[in-house]
Amino acid sequence: MASITIRNLDNEVKDLLRQLAAENDRSMEEQARVMIRAAVEGQLGSAGRIDQIEQTLRELASARGLAAPVTAGKIMPRGLSGKRILFIIGGGIAAYKALDLIRRLRERGAAVRVVMTSAAQEFVTTLSVGALSADHVFTELFDRNDEHDVGHIRLSREADLLVVAPATTDLMAKLANGHANDLASTVLIATDKPVLMAPAMNPRMWAHPATRRNRATLQKDGIAFVGPARGEMAESNEAGEGRMAEPLEIVAAIEALLDVGPKPLSGRKIIVTSGPTHEPIDPVRYIANRSSGKQGHAIAAALARLGADVYLVSGPVGIADPAGVQTIHVERAQEMRDAVEQLLPADAAVFVAAVADWRTENSADEKIKKVAGEGPPMLRMVENPDILAGVGHHSQRPGLVIGFAAETQDLLRNAEAKLRKKGADLIVANDVSQESGVGPSGVMGGDRNRVRIVSKAGVEEWPEMSKDEVAARLAALIAERLKTIVV
Repeated sequence: MASITIRNLDNEVKDLLRQLAAENDRSMEEQARVMIRAAVEGQLGSAGRIDQIEQTLRELASARGLAAPVTAGKIMPRGLSGKRILFIIGGGIAAYKALDLIRRLRERGAAVRVVMTSAAQEFVTTLSVGALSADHVFTELFDRNDEHDVGHIRLSREADLLVVAPATTDLMAKLANGHANDLASTVLIATDKPVLMAPAMNPRMWAHPATRRNRATLQKDGIAFVGPARGEMAESNEAGEGRMAEPLEIVAAIEALLDVGPKPLSGRKIIVTSGPTHEPIDPVRYIANRSSGKQGHAIAAALARLGADVYLVSGPVGIADPAGVQTIHVERAQEMRDAVEQLLPADAAVFVAAVADWRTENSADEKIKKVAGEGPPMLRMVENPDILAGVGHHSQRPGLVIGFAAETQDLLRNAEAKLRKKGADLIVANDVSQESGVGPSGVMGGDRNRVRIVSKAGVEEWPEMSKDEVAARLAALIAERLKTIVV
C-alpha cells in the first residue's frame, strides 16, 4: 500500500517526502506510513487521502524553506528531472567522490536512493550520504524495516538506472559471477534496469587478468562503463590506470544512457583536435608540448552530449577516449593536419591540440649516440604545418572555427593577433605562465582552467572552473552560434 501511495505522488512532493524521511532517519515508505497513520487518527485532518498528505507536505516544506532551488528568479535547469537513480557506493578510497556525484545528480532534478556496502561505510558516513540524497540510506540485506515487503527487489525495480561508483574489484567480480551475498550484489542481480559502473582501484588490480575477464563478461551482459582514468592515485607513490571518473563525467554518462536533455547539435558534424604532437628526433627522442588532452577530450564529450557527430583527432595522451565520439589517433603534426583535412567538410572545428611548431628536418633512423669530445649534434629545424590557419582559410572552411591560445605573456594581445592571422571566429585564450600554467595544479596537466573568449566583438572573461565545466559552457556557446550558421 505504501509503495502505491508514493508512486501516486508527484515528483515535487516525492522530493519533500525524501527530505522529511532523511531528517527522521526513515525510509520514504516508513515516513509515508507515519503520515497516513497520523491522518487516519485525525492529526492531519479528517481523512488520509493522498491530496491531504500532499498539502501537509507542502505546508511543512514552506515552513522549513525546502522549496526547489531558484537562481535569479528562475528555476534551475533540471536535466534529469523525474529520473530515479539507485546509487551503489562501493568500498574504495574514491567513495568520497560519491558525495559530489549525489549533489550533481540532485541539482539536475534526479531522485537519488543510495545503497552502501559495509566497506563503503569505512570511507564515508551514512549521515553525510543521507543528508545529500535526502533519503534513507540502505545498508543491510536483512533489514526488518526495509525487507518486510521484499525491499531489495523494490530497490532494484523502482529505479530508472543503477549506478555503481566506485565499482570495486569485489563488486565487479560478484556481478560477473552471479554472487548475491549482500544488499548491493543482490540488488544488482535482481534488477531489470540498465547498470552503469565507474571502476576505481589500484592500477595493478585493474590490470589483473581476473579483473579484465570480469569486465569483458559484464560488458557482454550489457553493463555500461565510464572510466577508469589514468593518473595519480590516492595511495602514495601510485599512478596508472584506475582512477575513478570524475563526477561530471559520470553525470554525462548517466545522461547519455537515459538520453535526456536537449540535443541542439543533432545532425551537426564537428571536428576537435586534442593533446600534444610528438615530433621525432630519433626513434627514442621527440619534441612535444605539455598538453594532457584533458580540455580537448572534455570538449569533444560535451559536444557529443548535445547531439553532435564528433570526430576527435588526438595526439598521444594518457587518458581514455571520450564516450560517444569517433577518435582518430595520430602522433605528428603532419598526421594531425592530414586527418583534419580528410574530415572536411564540417559544421564546426575546435582546435585545442598543442601542436609542436617545429620538427627536425630529418629524424635519425637510429638512436643518436653521444661521442666523447664532439659535443651535441646539430638539429636543423623546419616549421610544422599551421593546422588552424590551414582550416581557417580552407576552401571547405567550416562555418565556425575556434582556436586555442596558450600564452605565457601578453595573453589578450597575442590571442587577438592569432584571431586575425588564423582566420578563426573565436580564440579561447588561457594563461600558461610559470605561475599558473604547468603541473598538476596548473592549466597544462591540471583539472581546472580559466579562459577568455576572444572574438571580433571583444573579450568575454570566464571565471575559473573545472575543465569539464569549461567544455560544457563552450559546447553551449557553439550550439548557440551554429543556430545562425548554414554550412
